[in-house]
Amino acid sequence: MKIENSLPCIQLPEAPPQTELQFTVATEDDFDDIMAMSQGIYGGLDYLPTRYGSWLQETNRTVILARKQGKVIALESVVVIDDGETMLVEGLRVAPQERGKGVAGVLLRYCSQMVKAKYPEVKVSRLTRDDQLGPKEFQKYRLITKQGILLVRFRAEDLKLRLAELGPNVGISVADGAAPPRAPVRLDPSEVCQLFLSPGPIRDVLPNATIVQDWQPFKPSPSNLAILLKKDIDWMVDDRSSTSVVSLCTFPFRVPIGEDWYYLNIDMFGKDLSLVTQQFVSHLRRHTATLKGSVMCQLFLDPPLWKPVCDFCRNTLGVELVKEYTEQCVVESDVV
Repeated sequence: MKIENSLPCIQLPEAPPQTELQFTVATEDDFDDIMAMSQGIYGGLDYLPTRYGSWLQETNRTVILARKQGKVIALESVVVIDDGETMLVEGLRVAPQERGKGVAGVLLRYCSQMVKAKYPEVKVSRLTRDDQLGPKEFQKYRLITKQGILLVRFRAEDLKLRLAELGPNVGISVADGAAPPRAPVRLDPSEVCQLFLSPGPIRDVLPNATIVQDWQPFKPSPSNLAILLKKDIDWMVDDRSSTSVVSLCTFPFRVPIGEDWYYLNIDMFGKDLSLVTQQFVSHLRRHTATLKGSVMCQLFLDPPLWKPVCDFCRNTLGVELVKEYTEQCVVESDVV
């Protein structure tokens, strides 16, 4: 199926006969309308202003808009991953006045039909949810993994001073007489491919053998790693040969909370608290070293580690907790 700039109309469920949605492929000219529709989304941590342009350039991604009477009222992005077998759905947003009317469901069904027509080999639709899933949702989705979400904020200048005061071994638990663990290892692209494509320990560390990077879940494969290695990500492990903790950190980018606000996202995999805090601090040192301004840092981690890492953030690092425990669910369903 060739994706045209103007796509067929589809009727809203249970809507008056005269009410229609028109679907179009998003273009650069739609940016202002999309931003106007999306004000306040994700509490000001919206990644779309930074990524919209690059999304439009990705050959395996399609960004679809729903319009009502010519006005943009919804957006959905679909990217084909896992060697063409999975449709990754992300970026859903619906204009406030249209929520609760079934727009999201109609848009998602349209996108699924469009992708299936163009990529018949697609078998699975995968997405992340940060809301509470109930029995109804679990009838529709299979759960891949859950991650706790820890959101903190701080002034970059203040955190740099605090980390300098605390010294190099902050957050590391060391038994009496034992040497502190070695510093975390940053991986270059060749090491990423070697470690993540081997049947070694990293497969045991990743939840359900899934790399979740900034809300996006990938199975380790050459094609998926090619996608990930095009992004600005720091890949880190505690040990190349015997890995217990893996972390991926996106480079900071501006968010529309206010002037000089940045977002830092860290995905952490593993259950060793000391190694987790060690890598967390290592990412903070590296990525706040040149920043000036306020930072929202979101850390995704194994749910049982949320409370001790939260205590470490508040009591040791002196940063502010933005919200209490929430979690991210990675789910999938069959595409028919």
